[in-house]
Amino acid sequence: MCGAPAANPVMGWRLFLSWLPRLWRFQMGISIPVMENKMISVDVNTHIYRPLQQVFTFVATPENDFQWQYETLVSTQVSKGEIGVGTLFHTVGHFMGRRIETIYEVTEFDPHKRYGFKSHSGPVESHTLYTFETTDGGTKINLSTTTHPRDLFTMNHSMVEKKFKKQQKENLAILKNILEAHRIVSP
Repeated sequence: MCGAPAANPVMGWRLFLSWLPRLWRFQMGISIPVMENKMISVDVNTHIYRPLQQVFTFVATPENDFQWQYETLVSTQVSKGEIGVGTLFHTVGHFMGRRIETIYEVTEFDPHKRYGFKSHSGPVESHTLYTFETTDGGTKINLSTTTHPRDLFTMNHSMVEKKFKKQQKENLAILKNILEAHRIVSP
């Protein structure tokens, strides 16, 4: 057994049965309603009582993602060298019960100011940008992300959007707690 999808008869039947109603509707000339896939945009921020350099370095290190991003299981830099524009990293995570593997490419890297990346592969198209500002006694971090779930989630769009926004807010709260408590684990 090689474990390939074609070698699994149960998955083959499930795939066939999932397409059967669509095939029947097509043959009968019945239009198939298409779920509207909209972009999901999130803009959230928080204030962290730590120096800007410490916050930026922690956030811009992909290997730290699993510590503060609830949905991330592992994240590793794929390309060699220092992190900067063009750096690639591979992330394995989950969202609403689905496992998601994605390659991201760093699109913006201005030390202690901006860190952005976009999905290069995977089932979800996204672009994320973190900006950092020094404030009285710490750092203000702004997160702006735009995601297009494509056909990954066939359920209600507003439910997916609500869950995604909630998760981003929770991620920043976890980041704040980790950095302010000095519970940083270096990779």
